[in-house]
Amino acid sequence: MIIDMPDTSTRDINRRLLKEREEGGAVALGRVLTLIIDADAHDPEDAIEAANAASREHPCRIIVITERTGDRESNLDAQIRLGGDAGASEVIVLRVSGGVVRHIDTLVMPLLLPDAPIVVWWPYDVPANPAEHPLGRMAQRRITDTTTCRRPSRALRDLAQVYTDGDTDLAWTRATLWRGLIAATLDQPPYEPVHRAVVTGESTHPSVDLIAAWLAHALRCPVEIERVPGAPAITQVRLERASGDIVLDRPDGKTASLRQPDQPEHRIALPIRQLRECLVEELRRLDADEVYGEVLQKGLARIDG
Repeated sequence: MIIDMPDTSTRDINRRLLKEREEGGAVALGRVLTLIIDADAHDPEDAIEAANAASREHPCRIIVITERTGDRESNLDAQIRLGGDAGASEVIVLRVSGGVVRHIDTLVMPLLLPDAPIVVWWPYDVPANPAEHPLGRMAQRRITDTTTCRRPSRALRDLAQVYTDGDTDLAWTRATLWRGLIAATLDQPPYEPVHRAVVTGESTHPSVDLIAAWLAHALRCPVEIERVPGAPAITQVRLERASGDIVLDRPDGKTASLRQPDQPEHRIALPIRQLRECLVEELRRLDADEVYGEVLQKGLARIDG
């Protein structure tokens, strides 16, 4: 069900939600959090689709804010999506213009679920300081996505300067499976130190920088990045040890091969993670991701930009 509410107010939106809940039997008691999506002036539909899919594991109220550029008149149009159009959530799309844009925090407050955690997600434009953004100040978790930035590596380093517990980035989440496989491999004999690592991947993809920063921080060894234009994100990680190299290679973005000295080659399914998978993972935790914080603040400084 989709309900359009042109030229409205948050009071009217709340009244309509209450009315639909009473008449249709929709219940908000099962919602575990409020997810705020700040889409700025971008089309929010891809982000809404991912959030709807994530809501099936994390039932929530989704509040989407999108700005109408070129419209100087202060105005608020809303759309409420329920039932099949909202996954396991309630979706409230707020289209703002004019002076309303400068007060999005007060606009959102009446629509928050009471006594529920708040997560803010910027799927497109990364704020200069997520924790000090009007929406970020009210949230327990703040999710950015530097893969959508024009200069991802620069954006990561800017975020490192202002990191606050509760910040995270989906470029980090996209590398979770790589980190798990590498850690599991190093946790096997012969337990030799890695004296050099090489990360190969798409020339501007921030996950390449983050996996390299993680290796540099965790292994305390030199890490080199080989940037390949047009490659499918991370394509290879090579760890050099005295007994021979460990190579995790994924040239096609689907299946990886793991090669180690004195062992047969292993084939592992390692597809590029979809947006909704990454969002689901981030919504599972509301505490600070301490490893991400250390990698962002300390690991990045150990690799070349």
